[in-house]
Amino acid sequence: MKKPFIIGLTGGIGMGKSTAAKILSGLGLPIYNADKAVHDLLCKGGKGVKPVAKLFPEALKRGAIDRTIIGQSIFHNPAKLKQLEKILHPMIHKVEKNFIAQVQKHKIPAAVLEIPLLFETKGEKRCDIVICVTAPRPIQKMRVMERKNMTEARFKAILKLQMPDAQKRKMADYVVHTGKGYVDTKKQLRGIIDRLKLLE
Repeated sequence: MKKPFIIGLTGGIGMGKSTAAKILSGLGLPIYNADKAVHDLLCKGGKGVKPVAKLFPEALKRGAIDRTIIGQSIFHNPAKLKQLEKILHPMIHKVEKNFIAQVQKHKIPAAVLEIPLLFETKGEKRCDIVICVTAPRPIQKMRVMERKNMTEARFKAILKLQMPDAQKRKMADYVVHTGKGYVDTKKQLRGIIDRLKLLE
């Protein structure tokens, strides 16, 4: 059975990944969302709750893991972040593999892996091409600061964990500029998908 063509979708925080994923989904491409996979693993009944609670007992709230508490702990503790990744990454990869297997089973020609830290985790090796979304820094900051519980310090800490935007753009096969809004972003993405002839 032919393997689906895998598109990696990445970009820094506030660059427009979620919007790009929605557009690609609207074009008929199935989307794997790494953030949702993590959320599912850490919510009540999730496979990641027990092992992560051992590492962060203070984050266990009503049978689920509070990601805000974990976030505060790992921003200033790189060693704990590495331990957390050791627990979660194999589980996340399993979810991703199952997603690709389902896409293949249903003979869908292509699929999208929406992964914020794609390059940081060498995830591009599992993709046929990578699309990086980007936006000017003032627009990025404005979008991020509108989020619930976001502070200037937290925004800076998140940026430190992410590869610089310029580097991501250099490593990507396609760069989509989201600063001019939805219609323009959709036009760019449609152009890429048409060029690749994935949905004929």
